[in-house]
Amino acid sequence: MPAMWEFFSSRARSFRYAFQGWWFVLRTQRNAWIHAAVSAVVIALCFWLQISAGQWATIVIAIAMVWTAEFINTALEAVVDLASQHEQLELARVGKDVGAAAVLIAAGSSVVIGLLILGPPLWDRLRALFPEL
Repeated sequence: MPAMWEFFSSRARSFRYAFQGWWFVLRTQRNAWIHAAVSAVVIALCFWLQISAGQWATIVIAIAMVWTAEFINTALEAVVDLASQHEQLELARVGKDVGAAAVLIAAGSSVVIGLLILGPPLWDRLRALFPEL
């Protein structure tokens, strides 16, 4: 029984550490709040437009891709700051810039995915509400 308790205890600690990391990102990264707001709006639109399960899956993957890129970028920035001791080093700048570019690519791709999936039914719904469009 002690081995099973240790297993569940270690899993609980792992989740606690992961949520601490999540909270750190939300506390320290301004763009995370933008991601959160956009994610909430997109999810609300998906419910309103009653998209299919396959479309939901694609939207969820797109949202997760942006969040994952943001989390990895934040971790990369922390490691670069630690390694460079906050000195202005060219390779440190490159590392941070490339991490930021990954977030930009993920966010841009998600916008395209969102427009492809949500654009047509949103346009139809808006035209039904506002026939003059």
